Amino acid sequence: MPATTTAPSAATTAGKTSRKRGRRLRLFVLVLVLALVAGVAYGAYWGVSTVRASFPQTTGTIKLPGLAGQVEVKRDDYGVPQIYADSDADLFMAQGYVQAQDRFWEMDVRRHMTSGRLSEMFGSGQVDTDAFLRTLGWRKVAQQEYDTKLSPSTKKYLQAYSAGVNAYLKGKDGKDISVEYAALGFTNDYTPEAWSPVDSVAWLKAMAWDLRGNMQEEIDRSLMTSRLSAQQIKDLYPAYPAAHRPIVDEGSYNKATGKFDPQKPPASGDGTSGTAQGALQGMQSQLSSLSDTLDKIPALLGPNGSGIGSNSWVVSGKYTTTGMPLLANDPHLAPMMPSLWYQMGLHCRTVSSSCGYDVAGYTFSGMPGVVIGHNQDVSWGFTNLGADVTDLYLEKISGSNYLYDNEEKPLATREEVIKVAGGASKTITIRETGNGPLVSDRNDELEKVGQKAPVNAAAPDRGSGYAVALKWTALEPGKSMDAVFELDRAADFKSFRAAAKDFEVPSQNLIYADTKGNIGYQAPGKIPVRAEGVDGTMPAPGWDSKYAWKKYIPFDALPYEYNPSRGFIVTANQAVIDDKKYPYLLTKDWGYGTRSQRINDLIESKIKGGGKISTEDMQKMQMDNSSEIAALLTPALLKIDVSDPSVREAQKLLEGWDYTQENDSAAAAYFNAVWRNVLKLAFGNKLPKELRPKGECLYVTPPAGTGPVDDPNQKVMECGERDGDSAQPDGGDRWFEVVRKIFNDQNNAWWQSPQTRTDKATTTRDQLLARALKDARWELTAKLGKDTTTWTWGRLHQLMLKNQTLGKEGPGFLQYILNRGPWNLGGGEAAVNATGWNAASGDYGVTWVPSMRMVVNLKDFDKSKWINLTGASGHAYSAHYSDQTEKWAKGQLLDWSFGAKAVDGATVDTLKLTP
Repeated sequence: MPATTTAPSAATTAGKTSRKRGRRLRLFVLVLVLALVAGVAYGAYWGVSTVRASFPQTTGTIKLPGLAGQVEVKRDDYGVPQIYADSDADLFMAQGYVQAQDRFWEMDVRRHMTSGRLSEMFGSGQVDTDAFLRTLGWRKVAQQEYDTKLSPSTKKYLQAYSAGVNAYLKGKDGKDISVEYAALGFTNDYTPEAWSPVDSVAWLKAMAWDLRGNMQEEIDRSLMTSRLSAQQIKDLYPAYPAAHRPIVDEGSYNKATGKFDPQKPPASGDGTSGTAQGALQGMQSQLSSLSDTLDKIPALLGPNGSGIGSNSWVVSGKYTTTGMPLLANDPHLAPMMPSLWYQMGLHCRTVSSSCGYDVAGYTFSGMPGVVIGHNQDVSWGFTNLGADVTDLYLEKISGSNYLYDNEEKPLATREEVIKVAGGASKTITIRETGNGPLVSDRNDELEKVGQKAPVNAAAPDRGSGYAVALKWTALEPGKSMDAVFELDRAADFKSFRAAAKDFEVPSQNLIYADTKGNIGYQAPGKIPVRAEGVDGTMPAPGWDSKYAWKKYIPFDALPYEYNPSRGFIVTANQAVIDDKKYPYLLTKDWGYGTRSQRINDLIESKIKGGGKISTEDMQKMQMDNSSEIAALLTPALLKIDVSDPSVREAQKLLEGWDYTQENDSAAAAYFNAVWRNVLKLAFGNKLPKELRPKGECLYVTPPAGTGPVDDPNQKVMECGERDGDSAQPDGGDRWFEVVRKIFNDQNNAWWQSPQTRTDKATTTRDQLLARALKDARWELTAKLGKDTTTWTWGRLHQLMLKNQTLGKEGPGFLQYILNRGPWNLGGGEAAVNATGWNAASGDYGVTWVPSMRMVVNLKDFDKSKWINLTGASGHAYSAHYSDQTEKWAKGQLLDWSFGAKAVDGATVDTLKLTP
């Protein structure tokens, strides 16, 4: 234990005693589990030593060649490390060492994914994924960034971090690093290689991929053209609701200066509006192959196509109990084991020119610095801005050339070799046009993409079909890695904005608060400016330069706010600014503002009531479970005349319900089942198979031109093709708005559903609602039992935490060792407590979670609060593998120590790293 000038508190002593008891109990459980495993295939090779061999040393002294001075690593009762050093290089070298101690398997898998080398670890099943990732060229672009874009200081930090990781790896076999390597050893003679700085940079490409904006919506709209009219597609992508406040509403773009003025009152008619794209209004179902390919790419942040969300807001000290700002953030990502985030503090004992960091927060394993958190002066949070930074381009290919402005230009090509564990290597050829890599080369069916796409008379002969290229900002070298360190050193709003300027990809909403009482917001990112009339919602003709990106929105023209008069700022993936008052197109596919408006309403309600907002209030807001769609539908559902006593019994659950989705609520369980069936009957059954979930089969009339020649109206069996996590209608707040638009139109065509063996056709809203009430009753009877008094939302809405590799694909006993759960959760889709689920899948399981939660107190950082989804450790059966999850599930937060005295008081283990 470290020396300290103050006696440990009773709570600290009790915590240490509890920790020792916990270690003994876990050891007993571990021995028991492994004894049971010993009788299973492979189990005889396993023992306590195999599992414990990789646990990190957290006390004593370790010599680390390359350090200039001694470094201390102080861990609290949850294993969260706080690192103290006297130079930047020592600080980041220690960060690399400590993260490798806890999370190297996760780091290794990530770098193989970002470089398209998963086949080297997991064999031939990953070849197609690797080929697609090589085609995108994440690793190639990361290398270019490192070679040409990043500052000398950033390179120094990346090199120091890599040295720390490699110092940990030196002399260790795989089984000494993580139990997963021991398991991998049964099928693959794999040895981890040294870490490099580019391995860290490439992780930002994976982050950017999952936050890339509307690429899935672009595909989905195109796929819908095989079944739906242009008006029907428009119905399913309604305009952003005017009732939902955008992020920025107090400033405007100044045409005279070309800059955004955060204090200038908005001027009406200052912008331009998009028009129809003209040349291309859709793609046929061949694009489903691209969608299938995207589904196979490891989505480290969340399921493809569901729209990654997050909440973040900041309240001025004028309205807080502390008299200083409070800042909250909870990014919504895919649940995984371990959590994507790694909590850590990076402290220079004395902040100076040679050691410039005193920062704590949430980091990514495999990348130096702190991504979200606070330093000694400022705090910041992220949510996904959702800017449209990708476009699909149709390309006319002839041999080794492509057409551009009536000229043949040579394709850029390169060959890459994919090494395969246990098999022969595969060589692929990657082709690129001026618009980007040909993603259609990675799938045989995609060679025919564009074969039936409607184009205008000026389009080139389609021949055997057009290829598809991907234009994406992240495929251009940038400086986002510099921005991470600049944020960590920011001292005021000016330096914060300077850091944001370098955060080019992915484009995020950045909120801000400082210890002087200021609050702010900045929209950063490299966001393209398209030609007039082109809105990025459909694939564009790559052969015509008028559809090319013209430039990027200047940083000074991007919206921001500083101390807005309303006294708070909310970002939750809603529109950034009213597009009628802003000349640049950010996207046509915002989140629809349900969560953001609820947060705005909660804050304003407190303020208007004369109250002050506390840390506890911020925490309660994060756990708000109310359902906006339930408030709309439930009154109408209760008016439906139900004759079946069993259905009426379920309907009565909704009487007096307050629309909150607590985990013990029977009403929430039934309502969400009704909502799922409303969506399926009204919309899901009308969508093309490429959007419907796998295993869901319907008798449908084939699309025009695809049915039997002798009877084009003959119905055929057609089964869904999409993974459940990304199928439609997913039930998010876009679908809230779709239903709201037609809700008062009893006879709208969307309420029509065909007759089945057991049900009459529906022609009105109330007929469809009645059918949904019945279908939901029998669905939940099958899932939860006939007795409605035993129903709860949490029994349906469960969280499973799975290791993202062997926890999904490994043998059963290994999944048992690596995975955790289930937990019964409250919350729901588009609730502030965004435990999302996909209504199309038929499974109410949790696919999105607040991956962490934090509330930062700018008056006293040591009174800030935080929580992680799992724990600090990536080692199964470590004391810190999932020790925060139970508290996270209950909405509890942990104390977040920052100052040296507070950290010392919380420390239970100290490791000294010496030269």
